[in-house]
Amino acid sequence: MPITVVGSIAYDSVKTPFGERERMLGGAAVHFALAACFFDEVRVVGPVGADFGEDDMEVMRGRGVEVSDVERIAGGRTFFWRGEYGWDLNTRETLDTQLGVFEGFRPKLSERSRASEVLFLANIQPELQREVRAQLPHASFVALDSMNLWIETAREELLAAIAEVDCVILNDAELRQLTGRPNLLSAAREVLSWQPVTEGLRGPRVIVAKQGEYGAALVTREGFFALPAYPLESVIDPTGAGDTFAGGLVGYIAANGGGGGEISDQLLRAAMAHATVLASFNVEEFGTERLQRLAREEIASRLQELRAMTQFSGSP
Repeated sequence: MPITVVGSIAYDSVKTPFGERERMLGGAAVHFALAACFFDEVRVVGPVGADFGEDDMEVMRGRGVEVSDVERIAGGRTFFWRGEYGWDLNTRETLDTQLGVFEGFRPKLSERSRASEVLFLANIQPELQREVRAQLPHASFVALDSMNLWIETAREELLAAIAEVDCVILNDAELRQLTGRPNLLSAAREVLSWQPVTEGLRGPRVIVAKQGEYGAALVTREGFFALPAYPLESVIDPTGAGDTFAGGLVGYIAANGGGGGEISDQLLRAAMAHATVLASFNVEEFGTERLQRLAREEIASRLQELRAMTQFSGSP
């Protein structure tokens, strides 16, 4: 089932203890699309400036990503972020953010993008997330990402946006901040109890808590599932790992019938495994460098390894 993703297309400058890059291809929609395209057709919606290179657009096209809804703003500058990581790669310092064309962004979706059965609302203003959601009223699976900024500055609008989607993807600290609950499980249960504000919608039924190098957890009304991160000896740059994870999760669900209605526990667990593996490749190099040349055979091999690591047997 085709997937529409609405979010940032950006240039990132990143420094870690292992090197640095200037103005590399980034943005939530890009990282998401380069992961999700392994599973199904992805349609990207977002703005870029006159400075956005055709080679960078070709990175997405070369993977089969549909970019006809990428809006190029004449005379504008592409969203830019500069950050630095210390030895603890779970935390980063933002040194510069230039919104550029993203400052006045109002999503423009073609009829083709509005027809998608699956929608991912990347980390943008909750008001815009709701506007996009309203343009795809018949989408059968909608996932949303957000951040602490919107929890602090646009809380009511974010709560309304969350109540209109099926799946919420946040890191564990954001989930606790959002609900005021002391731990991940109670916070997730709180969000699952929120009711939709629009007639015909179901409200959140899947909560995914990203936990960085410690993995991710999934909570539904019926159960709980967690996976560790795939163990790596070399982690270079975690920028975009969360969006890559989301791309793997939503992409797998879309490709395996999850956009058609009810989602089984088995499907969600498999989606979590694929998301975990995709994110593990993302952090091995800077930005999108590793995903640009990632092969399906590598994904399959790492999935087998993750499966072996997380199985056990024994008497109760």
